[in-house]
Amino acid sequence: MRLANYKWFEAIPTSAEPTLPKLVVRRLGLQDYSPIFESMRYLAEHPKADREDQLWLLSHKPVYTQGQAGGAEHILNPGAIPVIQIDRGGQVTYHGPGQLVVYLLLNIKRRGMGVRQLVDLIEQSITSTLAEFGVSGETRPKAPGVYVNDAKIAALGLRIKNGWSYHGLSLNIKMDLTPFAGINPCGFENLQVCQLADFDKDNEDLMQQASKALCNQLLARLGYEEYYRNTQQS
Repeated sequence: MRLANYKWFEAIPTSAEPTLPKLVVRRLGLQDYSPIFESMRYLAEHPKADREDQLWLLSHKPVYTQGQAGGAEHILNPGAIPVIQIDRGGQVTYHGPGQLVVYLLLNIKRRGMGVRQLVDLIEQSITSTLAEFGVSGETRPKAPGVYVNDAKIAALGLRIKNGWSYHGLSLNIKMDLTPFAGINPCGFENLQVCQLADFDKDNEDLMQQASKALCNQLLARLGYEEYYRNTQQS
């Protein structure tokens, strides 16, 4: 895939953090999983000291992804949906249209950031995004992700290689949740899942609004201006 073919913008550091590295945000639309996975893994395996950090915002065509710690017993009935073994942490999850995925390709060594700090940043960004829609999300110490009323609304999984992070988060917005019944989501039996549309049923622009809100939350915590609040970009 050619990243230059998709919409992108360069984030602007806040005045308090003028020496932050260049950060590019790319909006990639609906994508097959494998080309995206191969692209971000290639970037991590071939690091360049002067390469900009990147956020990729997208959705995937239906796919189950099984993390490197994943057990086959958690894949119950995949049916026609492909199962792809990948190198992030965690167990099995589902990606599909109507789910917002954000991949964080960050040189965390250059930023002086640890993995726990990055996980906290992601979870805080998600819970703050949900709060903008009047939804109260919570985190759990031994179960990464975000939950609403004991149902999981967002998952995360990362890999660090050569000082670079890749993979990221998925937030259920307005999608068919049925495929989650074919797995034990994130390795937990009988774990319920939910989505933002369960709490905001009549919002036709929910995906676009949530994408902008989450992007802004991530940018702010990484030290950049909240792009979508200061422009008319769609």
